Amino acid sequence: MGVKIGVLALQGDVAEHITAFREALADRPGSTVVPVRHAADLGDLDALAIPGGESSTISRLIGKNGLYEPLAGFEGGIFATCAGMVLVADRVDDPRVRTLGLIPMHVARNAFGRQVDSRETSLNIAGLADPFRAVFIRAPVATEIGSGVEVLARIPEGIVVVRHGRHMAFAFHPELGGDLRLHRTFLEGLGI
Repeated sequence: MGVKIGVLALQGDVAEHITAFREALADRPGSTVVPVRHAADLGDLDALAIPGGESSTISRLIGKNGLYEPLAGFEGGIFATCAGMVLVADRVDDPRVRTLGLIPMHVARNAFGRQVDSRETSLNIAGLADPFRAVFIRAPVATEIGSGVEVLARIPEGIVVVRHGRHMAFAFHPELGGDLRLHRTFLEGLGI
């Protein structure tokens, strides 16, 4: 049976997410990955990726496209990266960002500082046998988590991978670099 994954396509690294999920689903006939720009696009999805980009811009575009309530009520799993991690939180350190409140955590935007402070690191993530090459680009971190949130990885700056029910959030960009282990872990967690 095919799986249908959406990628919120308002701003950010949309094409990279589409490519990564298509590759992760290559062995599942009939599966598709589609861009999501409107509430109607969410109807038959099994999961949704919320990509990195500029969280305040994505927040504004979510509002402009009438997507806050449909996204907050989405019943599938959410794979949130970088700015996506900011958006799925219930609290953020920037009043310009309206969050979706899907994961009980407080997130600090741009926890690493400016663009020049971005970096790659070998990260140990619970559930993965070998370290994951994580690309942090003006990344956020979770500074506090609420009930039911499982921390899968942390670094000195804060928490960088969490799982909450059907949702996973990453402070970095797992769609970059060709390592699909986290995409597969996410899909397995959905029973897909």
